Order: sequence, then structure tokens, then C-alpha cells
Amino acid sequence: MNIYKNFLNKKDFKILESKIMGDTFPWYYNNEVVEPGDEFFQFTHLCVVNGEENCKAEVMQCLKPILDKLKYKKIERIKANLLPKSDNIIEHGLHIDLDEKMKTGIFYVNTCNGYTKFKNGEKIKSEKNKYIEFDSDLMHTGSTCTDEKRRVVINFNYK
Repeated sequence: MNIYKNFLNKKDFKILESKIMGDTFPWYYNNEVVEPGDEFFQFTHLCVVNGEENCKAEVMQCLKPILDKLKYKKIERIKANLLPKSDNIIEHGLHIDLDEKMKTGIFYVNTCNGYTKFKNGEKIKSEKNKYIEFDSDLMHTGSTCTDEKRRVVINFNYK
């Protein structure tokens, strides 16, 4: 696993942060977090699905500085996730993002007491402008937070 703090320069991060955390960014309700029928919900924005862009050019432009730093042949999926604040930290269940062998990256948009936890118990704190990259077959789970209104990350899956 690779962990990069201060992944983007300040200017690029501020542009992305203001867009994703702004009050006009389109979030879509999902009635589950990990699998259909789980007891959780989240808000998402699918930017790339099955290798095809699925969002406005202005959103993709905000993501460009991240994409420029990644080594990839093909982006399979980019999905922004927003988990609302909860009274207690809730983990949503170990999973892998996609079944194919590839890389998974998580970009943390805000700092909060939420985290990403791996099957081996390792926890990565949600700290703004941090990027982690790992093999896609590594089981992981996200969590809610209790100290901010929301936890926002952007997931990248690529070959």
C-alpha cells in the first residue's frame, strides 16, 4: 500500500475541495453502502462507470490533477462518496470495489475521525488531500464520522 499526504498542490486541492464540498455539487442517494439490502445509505456521484465518463466536464476537470499523478492504462470507475455524520462510528462491511485485478485509490476530501479499515485491522485516517493506493483484492471498509457533518472520499479503480 502507498500513502501520499498533501497529494495535490494547494491550488489544485482548493479547486477540487470547493467543488466537491460546495452546496451545488450533485449528490445522489444510494439505499446501500456495500451491497443491496444492507442497512446503510450514502450519497454518491459516479464520475466514470465502466471506463466511460458519466459527469460534467467541470467535475472531470477538478479530478484531472489527481489523474495526472496516477499511473494507469484505463480508469474503470471514479466514484465520490459522502457519508453523513452519525452518533457513533459505523463501519459498513469489508469488501473489494470491483472483481477485476487492478488498483484501488482513495482520495480523502476532508479531515474527520472517519477512516478506511483493512482486513488486517490497519486503519487509515481521513485527512484531507491524502491519497492511498492498494491492490484491488485487498478487503477494506469505510466508516462514518462523528466530528464533522460528513465524510467525503473519492474512489478510483484503474488498471
